[in-house]
Parts: sequence; C-alpha cells; structure tokens
Amino acid sequence: MLCELPPKDVLTAADAFPDPLLDQVPEGEQEIVLAGGCFWCVEAVYLKVAGVIRVESGYAGGDPSRADYRSVCTGLTGHAEVVRIRYDSTRTSLGQLLKVFFAVAHDPTQLNRQGNDRGTQYRSAVFFANDEQRQVVRAYIDQLDAAGKFSSPIVTTLEPLKQFHPAEDYHQNYAALNPGQPYIQAVALPKVDKLKQVFADKLKGSD
Repeated sequence: MLCELPPKDVLTAADAFPDPLLDQVPEGEQEIVLAGGCFWCVEAVYLKVAGVIRVESGYAGGDPSRADYRSVCTGLTGHAEVVRIRYDSTRTSLGQLLKVFFAVAHDPTQLNRQGNDRGTQYRSAVFFANDEQRQVVRAYIDQLDAAGKFSSPIVTTLEPLKQFHPAEDYHQNYAALNPGQPYIQAVALPKVDKLKQVFADKLKGSD
C-alpha cells in the first residue's frame, strides 16, 4: 500500500534533501535491492541505518550462471554489484532508505561508474520486487530531478528483481572487517562519515 505524504516547510530550504512525497505504508519486514557502485561501500552505509535488520552484498540483473565476483568484474555478465537490505518498515521506510541512497550512498548521476570504478557492474540501479516499490522509486527520482538537487540528471535505472545472488563470504561486512584496506579508507569510510554528519537522526541507537 502507498501513501502520499504532505510536504514539510523545512524541506523547502535550499540545503535540505527532500523527504519522499510518496512512500509505502508500514507492513513489517521488507526488502529492497540497491546498486550504487562497489557493494562494500553501500553495505557499510546501510549497516549503520536504524531500522535496517540485515544487509547482504550480492549480484543482480545478469546471467545466473555467471554470478561470481571474477565474472561480474569483467562487466560482461549483465550483473550489478548490489546490496539486499532487509528492514523493519515500522522503524524506517522505503522512501527513507532511498533518501540515504541518493544523498549519501552513491552519486546517481554517474552512468555505469562510481568514481574510478567503471563498468555496467557499477551502475546505479534499484531492483524492485513489486509495482509499489517501482512507483515509490520512480516518484522520488522525478521529485529529485524536479527539485534540481543534482547538477546533472539522475541516471538510476529501475529494473525488476528476477534473482539475487549472494556474493562470496569474504565480501560480506567487508568494510567493518577490513577498516585499514586502502579502498575502504578512501571510498567507504567517507560515505559512512557523511551519513553520520547529514543523517545523525537515522543512525542505529538514535531512535
């Protein structure tokens, strides 16, 4: 079920990142699959978000027989690196998770890349499980474009979720287990720091 939320005055400020005007009605535990570049980084962000129960790195959108890291890294399998987020919709919502996705977790204006990571496996995408999810995502992208929150158009694709393939065990919770790894220090941890600065009210332990 969907609900339209009234706009709040505070969100008219030029520096505010808007809340979604269309969201899902809370219905217990839900899942959404997001692609925003390297899954290590996106996972690191959402593990800190209140209401998130579990985050799992994996692959979606490509040839099921080639859903392994070595094959996906070629950029030839059709997959994207993704995270599957299970969350309690009575504590957070799809719309609020999308707000973090577009504001912090990645740059939705970069086509088939995030920073120096290039290829369709690093594309910006939301893999929707049903039409309600698709409607919420489509409405929020349109809302952000209309508000001019980015200097370039959002290129995030909406793709039906056909299969999710968990990534290899060593990819799970990678940033937390490898905080000294140079890539984690350069790319993942700054995203986590930005989450803490911009959305302190969304952190676990803040609700």
